[in-house]
Amino acid sequence: MKNIHVGYLLSYDYEKLKYSIPPVYNEADKIFIAMDEKLRTWSGETFTVEESFFEWLEAFDVDNKITIYQDDFYVPELSAIENDNRERHMLSLRMGVGNWLVQVDSDEYFLDFKKFVDDLRKYDSYLENPKKNNIQIAAFLVNMYKYTDNGVLYVSEPTRGIMATNYPNYKVARNTRRRIVYTQNILMHECVARDEKELITKFDNWGHNVDIKDREAFMTKWRTTNKTNYKERKDFFYIEPEKWPELDFVAGTTLEELRENIMAKQVMPTKFYVWKKNFGQWFKFLFK
Repeated sequence: MKNIHVGYLLSYDYEKLKYSIPPVYNEADKIFIAMDEKLRTWSGETFTVEESFFEWLEAFDVDNKITIYQDDFYVPELSAIENDNRERHMLSLRMGVGNWLVQVDSDEYFLDFKKFVDDLRKYDSYLENPKKNNIQIAAFLVNMYKYTDNGVLYVSEPTRGIMATNYPNYKVARNTRRRIVYTQNILMHECVARDEKELITKFDNWGHNVDIKDREAFMTKWRTTNKTNYKERKDFFYIEPEKWPELDFVAGTTLEELRENIMAKQVMPTKFYVWKKNFGQWFKFLFK
C-alpha cells in the first residue's frame, strides 16, 4: 500500500501510449493498462491493436511493472461518459485503494513525473482513510490544438488536469468532485492535435461524444486555422469555445523539442496562483 500506481486506458489511440508511458515508468511502482476484452470503445465501436504494440510493451517493460487488465468495459445501456466513469472506477479498484491512483490518458505526457510524485508524497496521510478523506491531486495541461508548419498551435493558458486521487469515486471521468489539491506540474496534452481522421474517431468514441453542440463549426475553424491566421481568431474549445480564448505557437518537430520550447515560454502557473487555488478549495470543503 501507499505505492504510486499509474493507470491507462487502451483504445483506438493506443499508439500514443508509447510516448505517455515512458515519462512515468521509472517513478511508478506499478502500471496498469485497461483494455476491453472485445476491443470496444465507450460508444461500442470496435478497434484493432497491432501485435507490434504488445511486442514493444514487452521489450520496454524491463522492470516487469506493467499489467494489462482485460475486462468487459462496455455496457450498451450506458452513455459514453458513463462507460468512461465505469472503466476508470474498475481500473482503480484493480490498482488498489490505499495506493495513489494516478490515471493518465494516452495523449498526455508528463514533463516531470518525479516532481509530481514528490508532491503526491506530501499527502500520504490521506491514504490512511481514503473514503473519508477523499482528495484529488491536479496538475496543469498544455492543450495542443493543431500541428502546423514545423510546430504546434496550443492553447495559451494551461487548464486544470485532475491526475490522481486516493479514492476513485469518479463522477465525471477522473473527477470525484471532492477537494482538489493543485500542484505546479505540467503535462503536454495532444488533445485535438491529430490528423482529421483520428480527430473524428476521437469525437465519435470518447466520453464527451454528445457534448459537442456544433461539431461542424469546430471542424471548420480547426481545418482553416494555421500559423499565419491564429492570432486573428479566438474561442477554440470544442464544447464551450470561449474556454480556449487564444492560441499560441511553438516550434518543434518532435515531442522532445516541443517539450523544451513550451517550457521556455514559462507556461507553468505561479506558486501564488496555485496557493490561491488551494486556499479556495480548502475553504470550499472546510465544512463538508
